[in-house]
Amino acid sequence: MGTFRTYIKKILLYFLNAPDVRENVKLSGFSRGLQNVTFEGKNAVPDRCNFSGKIHIGYATTLGYNNLLGGNITIGKYCQLGVDVAIHATNHPIHHLTTYINSNLFDGELKQFKEENTITIGHDVWVGHNVIIVGNVTIGNGAILAAGSVVTKDVEPYAIVAGVPAKPLKKRFSEKVISEIEELQWWNLPEAELAKIKPLFFKNLEEANSIYD
Repeated sequence: MGTFRTYIKKILLYFLNAPDVRENVKLSGFSRGLQNVTFEGKNAVPDRCNFSGKIHIGYATTLGYNNLLGGNITIGKYCQLGVDVAIHATNHPIHHLTTYINSNLFDGELKQFKEENTITIGHDVWVGHNVIIVGNVTIGNGAILAAGSVVTKDVEPYAIVAGVPAKPLKKRFSEKVISEIEELQWWNLPEAELAKIKPLFFKNLEEANSIYD
């Protein structure tokens, strides 16, 4: 059984974008629609993820079990998605006689009226368990989407949002700290440069005036 699963994984990996990236994406189980995804590398895709549309997943971003991503979606670097996360950049038409676009009606011709949006998630974003993101939405760098949230509007960088629909609770850091992190853009640094600033990652910045204090 183990040999069979390994064989299937190799087939799935073949459909990833480039040979060097294929070898740098960790698949722990069976997922669908991998051919619709561009991976930057060092990603992890667990069991039962489903992809449709045009999706870009940034370097070192990891997905959760049973994630569903559909539509035009861009996710930045070093993001973490929890279990049962759903990201819908498409929607059924609501201004026509019916919302039904299945092939059972007029051979699916009504699918042309499907709403096509774009969802962009920044870098270092934590998407909690069972979060749903829908519509035309931009999530800023460093944001936290609390478990169970339904996100229908833009989320500012480093904001914590929660609820149905999701509303901002607070910012993670002071405006100065946020400005310094945005200027640093650590997610774009190579590993050798990250090693030089490693001590910054071990600081508690909740009440800090600067990341360099």
